Amino acid sequence: MWRASGQLFVHVARKRILSGPWDRPAAFMSTLLINQPQYAWLKELGLREENEGVYNGSWGGRGEVCGRPGKSLLPPLASAADYEETVKKAREAWRIWADIPAPKRGEIVRQIGDALREKIQVLGSLVSLEMGKILVEGVGEVQEYVDICDYAVGLSRMIGGPILPSERPGHALIEQWNPVGLVGIITAFNFPVAVYGWNNAIAMICGNACLWKGAPTTSLISVAVTKIIAKVLEDNKLPGAICSLTCGGADIGTAMAKDEQVNLLSFTGSTQVGKQVALMVQERFGRSLLELGGNNAIIAFEDADLSLVVPSALFAAVGTAGQRCTTARRLFLHESIHDEVVNRLTKAYAQIRVGNPWDANVLYGPLHTKQAVSMFLGAVEEAKKEGGTVVYGGKVMDRPGNYVEPTIVTGLDHSASIVHTETFAPILYVFKFKNEDEVFAWNNEVKQGLSSSIFTKDLGRIFRWLGPKGSDCGIVNVNIPTSGAEIGGAFGGEKHTGGGRESGSDAWKQYMRRSTW
Repeated sequence: MWRASGQLFVHVARKRILSGPWDRPAAFMSTLLINQPQYAWLKELGLREENEGVYNGSWGGRGEVCGRPGKSLLPPLASAADYEETVKKAREAWRIWADIPAPKRGEIVRQIGDALREKIQVLGSLVSLEMGKILVEGVGEVQEYVDICDYAVGLSRMIGGPILPSERPGHALIEQWNPVGLVGIITAFNFPVAVYGWNNAIAMICGNACLWKGAPTTSLISVAVTKIIAKVLEDNKLPGAICSLTCGGADIGTAMAKDEQVNLLSFTGSTQVGKQVALMVQERFGRSLLELGGNNAIIAFEDADLSLVVPSALFAAVGTAGQRCTTARRLFLHESIHDEVVNRLTKAYAQIRVGNPWDANVLYGPLHTKQAVSMFLGAVEEAKKEGGTVVYGGKVMDRPGNYVEPTIVTGLDHSASIVHTETFAPILYVFKFKNEDEVFAWNNEVKQGLSSSIFTKDLGRIFRWLGPKGSDCGIVNVNIPTSGAEIGGAFGGEKHTGGGRESGSDAWKQYMRRSTW
């Protein structure tokens, strides 16, 4: 039976201080998923009835357990003492790791990629089970980590700076790049593997140690991934603390943001929390890499190929139940095609299958938490109050779990407050526009600047869209959806999206410090 994602029913048991598995009744232990035949694959990831949420070369955890006592399988969260000990060990491990030549560091990352590849199906299944996204997306997310490992291997032989002419006779200027030291990585629930991978693989080949705090609601994924990495480090007789883990909540995140021993903090999450993180890091003149919200738009002009527009808008709006930072939340349609596209899109929405993420015919599963369902309902009601018309969906589905209908809202003004509010749910606001200048301005008027896309056959318009007066987003697409990105390019956005860049291109520079000599 598929229950609501976010309830963490998959977790096998909580670790108690001064107690152990011998305290558990046999009847309770037999009800845990890991002891049921259809979930036996969880053991392939090294998961047990008792899991620990702190890794710094050895496993532990002395903090509280998040979840229902006796029912949750969550590992214990890191205590303040756990955090301090882990940072100390991570920095000690960095001194060893930084001395290893970059190409040899790349070899270790290659082995991590291979180890992930061997577990891609079971790890992808865990992503689907714990986060709630469909299975193909869970597996695809692990593939992202594998791909960035492959990319990082080549990069490990290429990073470096130029030799520059000097004014002084017989001299040259050399740009030297060195690792920053300890990279803290805070990831969100919606991409619990890929985002860590983007940061971890690049940070490692640059010579950094990593300290990871995943989302509390996807902590088993964090544990499983860390076990895979730890095995590779152990096999190569390297300190496990090179890739440390502290499962925790806001207290651990705050400690990382304020800690001068964390040389770079990469944070993925909401704009609201990201702003707090940025202020704490800046107060100590530290470095931050922010990947925050997105209020992304698709624009379809009168010459657009509607056979591309409709499926692109549909998947960009409802894929992952609207819980991607690159989800399309606004659809601008030229007035001459507005009614036809809305009609086609409504019919297409009626064909969307919502349900068990392991069902191959399902397009999206449940929202991650009950809170997300409440936010969905609140956004729909606010849209109605501001003059919008729900032409499709708008309701919670009548079944167990956090399932909501894919939703289309028309009739709102482009400047309506709800339109300018990012809601992590499958809600698409649709608007009419008259001309290019108008709609380019509407695309850029929101506070975030992550992803955007236009559908047109006009080459001149495409180049204007890509140019300085076009989209102000970090990801600018043409005739494809807003969602998704390739690891070879730098991923990130502008304005309230945070300005950070991860993954490919020259994003590696954010994990290093530069000196000229």
